[in-house]
Amino acid sequence: MSISCEHAHDHDHGGYGHGHHHHDGDWRALAWCAAACAVLGVAGFAAERLAIGPLWLAKALYGAALIAGGFDAAKDSWENLKSRTLDIHFLMLAVAVGAVCIGAWHEAVLLLFLFSGAGAMEAYAMDRTQREVSSLLDSAPKTATLLDGSGGETTVQVEALAVGNRVRVKPGEAFPADGTVIKGESACDESTLTGEAAPVDKQSGSAVFSGTINLWGVLDFEVTKLPSESTLQKIIRLIQTAQKLRAPSERFTDKFGGRYTLFALGGTALMFFVWWLGFGAPPFRGGETTSAFYRAMTLLVVMSPCALVLSIPSAILAAIAWGAKHGVLFRGGAAIEKLAEVTVIALDKTGTLTTGEPSVISVESFPPGRERDVLRLAGALEANSKHPLARAIVRRARSKGLQLEDVGQFESLTGMGLKGIVGGIPVLLGRRELLASAGSVIGEHIARLPPSAPDLTEVWIAGDGVAGRILLRDQIRETSRPTLDKLRAGGVRTVMLTGDRRHAAETVAREIGIDEVRSGLSPEGKVAAIQDFREQGRRIAMVGDGVNDAPCLAAADVSIAMGARGSDAALEQAEVILMHDRIENVLAAFRLSRRAKHIIRQNLAVSLGVVVVMAAGSILGIVPLWLGVIAHEGSSVVVCLNALRLLLGKNK
Repeated sequence: MSISCEHAHDHDHGGYGHGHHHHDGDWRALAWCAAACAVLGVAGFAAERLAIGPLWLAKALYGAALIAGGFDAAKDSWENLKSRTLDIHFLMLAVAVGAVCIGAWHEAVLLLFLFSGAGAMEAYAMDRTQREVSSLLDSAPKTATLLDGSGGETTVQVEALAVGNRVRVKPGEAFPADGTVIKGESACDESTLTGEAAPVDKQSGSAVFSGTINLWGVLDFEVTKLPSESTLQKIIRLIQTAQKLRAPSERFTDKFGGRYTLFALGGTALMFFVWWLGFGAPPFRGGETTSAFYRAMTLLVVMSPCALVLSIPSAILAAIAWGAKHGVLFRGGAAIEKLAEVTVIALDKTGTLTTGEPSVISVESFPPGRERDVLRLAGALEANSKHPLARAIVRRARSKGLQLEDVGQFESLTGMGLKGIVGGIPVLLGRRELLASAGSVIGEHIARLPPSAPDLTEVWIAGDGVAGRILLRDQIRETSRPTLDKLRAGGVRTVMLTGDRRHAAETVAREIGIDEVRSGLSPEGKVAAIQDFREQGRRIAMVGDGVNDAPCLAAADVSIAMGARGSDAALEQAEVILMHDRIENVLAAFRLSRRAKHIIRQNLAVSLGVVVVMAAGSILGIVPLWLGVIAHEGSSVVVCLNALRLLLGKNK
């Protein structure tokens, strides 16, 4: 049988409540108990000091106050006794009973009032943390509107949906599963998954995600993942798992806690005998503040390591909750602590520093002046392709108000391009080599043109007496440069690791101001670069897309994945996951981890400092029981409220 605060953190429920996992709303019950304890205790004190009523009235009021303040502790202690364990609840009850035995009724009431009040405040802090995560669960819809073959609607439970089902979502409704839009146009609020408040446009072919809200149009979509395997459910499972994974410092306090408990109990027993046998203090009587038992109880109260045990997990859980709400998912406390120590952040170029989605930079025609015709013909052909370059060209054509005609005899030329009949005219689109080999005058003209810049992609087209080229480039994220500047200001070196050619990589590097570029790297080369930094004694984090960069993500001290909404691999392997492809969330995660580390250090300093100072005062006999109670409970509240600052702070 052991006495400790080890039950003060229950990772399965994510709550503490002064040694017990409190469910939603339990902090209110504790607050009412604490309030009743305070009112009855004050009434008892007034009756005692002012000689109000019969002699037994003050004791009766004190007794009622003790029952109110100790009810929750007694209930939990009974459950623990049945499993042959003792925790901090039993310890507090024992001290309260001991105080009553020496006639210190009002101090016993003060102890249980502060204990239940502190428990209510800690439960509230943890409840607030849990509510940040629970908002994800609440956003998951329970029913769905299923479409049959004739377009009829049937309301079914979400669990009944299968891959391939067609579902209709009306304005204001949440998507019941992940899928692809097959009909309609709208915009979605994806803030529950990404932390991004801006609506995201949706049209045919767009991906939609469970738990996000359809804002204004009616959308029909095809289910691509079972509801149980949706992005929302995976994120919820990830957060729940993260709350159970302990950080290294938490494991340290667990090991430390067992030995410390024995030390505290031994020190208390020794204190009793030293004051009784060594200094001749009466063992149980002789004045409230002079008996050996009183002083031993005071020492036991101040040495109870509740604040120490609460100091780390409260900060870790608050950090996980803040991240979950703002699109930064941590796989446990270890990831938070490790990220705070990083000195180098390596980033992939495509899809991380850039959007990974090309956009049209310019349209050229030969002869000049027919750029709209070039874009119209290209858009018509590319509307039949799903390639990223095709999507970019179609977007530009539609943004210019061009009507895309139907294509006859459409054919995809593997590895080279497309051809078809547009408005009765044969049109050829593709690589420079495809059009140059056509043998026409236009083909000869194309063959003589100098190539475009290395960071640009060319798409050539010829037809209807006109030829031209469309130049596209992967767009640099607008937030890349300010994010890297702020990381550098925080003492972190930034490095680009990319398989792209040197010229293209250096062009991007100059634009975003990265510290170092390593280009032309194979996956093995990226791993070697990571290991090179580690051999230099650097702590390195790798930011990639979670799929192509899997080897170097695994090699880094901390792996950070971008674009988790659609990447199962990212959810499975990364330690930190950034939702919504937001590079600025790298900075948010880094700042959050450093703040969490600072708060953990502050909490440890407070909890250990209070124990050392108050224990020394108790040993010297200058700390009364009431002051020991206030210091013990106060330090527990302080560390929880200090951790709660992580939920309220801005880490971006």
